[in-house]
Parts: sequence; C-alpha cells; structure tokens
Amino acid sequence: MTPTTPIHTAPDSPVARQTLALAGVFQAASLVDELARTGQVDQRAWDTLIQATVNTHPESFEAIYGGHPNNLRRGLDTLEALSGRQQANPAVLRYGFTLLLLMNKLRNDSQMMDQLGEKLSRIQSQAEHFGNTHENVIASLGEAYQETLSTLKTRIVVQGDPSMLQSRMMPERVRACLMAGIRFALLWHQQGGRRWKLVFQRKAMRRALDDLS
Repeated sequence: MTPTTPIHTAPDSPVARQTLALAGVFQAASLVDELARTGQVDQRAWDTLIQATVNTHPESFEAIYGGHPNNLRRGLDTLEALSGRQQANPAVLRYGFTLLLLMNKLRNDSQMMDQLGEKLSRIQSQAEHFGNTHENVIASLGEAYQETLSTLKTRIVVQGDPSMLQSRMMPERVRACLMAGIRFALLWHQQGGRRWKLVFQRKAMRRALDDLS
C-alpha cells in the first residue's frame, strides 16, 4: 500500500482527535443514508472511509483518513448538527449512535474481535492486489460485516428506497460503509472517546470543529 504523506498534521489535543475519529463514524452514517436513498455517494468521502478500513496498520493517526481533515468533511459537517449548530438528519444520527453501540459490543466480544481482525488482514492483501475500492474488496468488507457485527442482537436497520437497496452491489456497499463506521468508532474509543463526553464536552467539540474548519 502506498504510504500517505500527510498534508495536515493531526492535532495533539485529545478532544480534536476524538472529533476527527467521530467524524469518520458519522461520515459513514451519512453515506449509508445517501446510498440507501439515492444510490449515489460522495466519492472523496467514500474513498476515505474504505481506505481507512483496509489500511489495518496506518503509519500515523492522520494517515488513517488520508492526511487532511477535509477528507472527513461530510462527517465534520454532521458533527456540527450533533453539537447543536445545524439541523440534524435523524436517520444519520440514529445510524451513527448505533455504530457506537455496536462498537462497544464488539469490544466486549474478544472472539469476534479476533475473527474480524483476521478478515480485515486478508482484505488488506486483497486491496493491495485489486485496489481499495474494487468490487471484490467492497464485497469482502460487506461479507465481513455480515458474518460478524450483523450477528449481534443490536442491528442497524437501513431505511431508504427499496429498489435502490436491492440493486446490484448496494447491500455490499452499505455494509462496507457500516464496517468503516465501526473502524472509526474503535479509533474514537482508542483516543479516549466516550458517549458521556458527547454531552459534557460539547463546547470542547465545537472549538475543535472550529479549528478543523
């Protein structure tokens, strides 16, 4: 995999790093909603999510999201709504918070964590051969999600255009997006993110969003 040269050094602030990771979660949630309703997706946002998921050994924090916070712009804009500055899309917020819940359940299931880690390592090799966003890679990511996180009692029910959701490769693309959301949710937790902090550190998040704008 080609190393990423960061354009923008990641902030040292724990809250800022948590904000970037959380932006990845809600970027995934936003793209799931967009795919389900329109079948289309913002290419830069999509590429960033898939790269982050198949790159299982990033060289730095900023390499995870491609070296610049604008690669997470869709997610950062969603956090503006979460912080109360803009009107929120209820479906996107529901998907995002459920991803955080699923991440916590995954963390408490060491067997599933190991299983998922093995799958992602194989998918990284596949991505190095075919390219990150090749259909085979997306199908494998979707299958990995279906065989692990989809088996938990807590599940994400995606709503949208039924004909769109049943179209070719759409279930795989949606699940790949959800897998990316889990990847960023784990990163958020690793950086010290906790659900209670979303309430009590709202002002700090707003400052971080201002710095990242």
